[in-house]
Amino acid sequence: MKPDLSVKIGSLELKNPVITASGTFGYGLEYNDYFDPALLGGIVTKTVTLEPRTGNPMPRIAETPAGLLNSIGLANVGAEQFIESKLPELKDLDTAVIANIAGNTVEDYCTLLEKIADHPRVDAIEVNVSCPNVEQGGLAFGADPDVIEELLHCLRPQTEKPLIVKLTPNVTDIQSIAKAAESAGADALSLINTVLGMAIDIQSRKPLIARKIAGLSGPAIKPIAVAKVFQAAQVVSIPVIGLGGIMTGQDAIEFIIAGASAVQVGTLNFVNPEGALQVIAGIESYCREHGVKQVRDLVGTLAEV
Repeated sequence: MKPDLSVKIGSLELKNPVITASGTFGYGLEYNDYFDPALLGGIVTKTVTLEPRTGNPMPRIAETPAGLLNSIGLANVGAEQFIESKLPELKDLDTAVIANIAGNTVEDYCTLLEKIADHPRVDAIEVNVSCPNVEQGGLAFGADPDVIEELLHCLRPQTEKPLIVKLTPNVTDIQSIAKAAESAGADALSLINTVLGMAIDIQSRKPLIARKIAGLSGPAIKPIAVAKVFQAAQVVSIPVIGLGGIMTGQDAIEFIIAGASAVQVGTLNFVNPEGALQVIAGIESYCREHGVKQVRDLVGTLAEV
């Protein structure tokens, strides 16, 4: 019998637990030449901000051993263009569409959510709290539980659609942040965002990224991500979505056993455009081999040593 791969993230029903991560799959149709995105559990759109952004100066991507450094700077078309041209292109896409939003102030986030939350093609919203809070001296929203609560208290009343808070790993205590997000009304958490990193060309003594410090993704961060997912899942009752270095179905299963109800695939999309489908196939294969009838039965089943 074919295993049931369907999962629920709050009120959001996914046909399988594999979602493409924000910033790695464009606005949803860019991979159409490789496969039908409707085969995915869902897609997270490229981050949208109130105004268009050209992003950070070049160079802003650099390959590292077992990973990728990026400092794109949330380059995007802005809210109006996102609503007018990007979302309508997804109207016939038969999978969940999760809009990722970011801002520099609480007001930015709230205004942005007000604009897009009611759009029929937006099934859920992922809130990127790794952005610098200009009202708090540039510290990331996700680094302070009190700021997370303030942000969610503004966002939660504006929509009944699932709110997914995407957490940064660049904090001392991920559990306090996770609990703050849950208590303020988040329907789910996604973690982790990229880890701070840097690379230098020793011949020129110049940084490989123009802004020097960048975000590290890919297999190099997977053990960090699995640990953060496990820690967060221990203290919240809402679903956790795991991401960070997932390259195979086996990687995804590791996150699920650690406590993730679903996973996001990011860097793999650049390495292998059909990689997300292979992750789905790998999850299904594991379930068959181990007699797992429903993938959701695997969530948080870590055994003691």
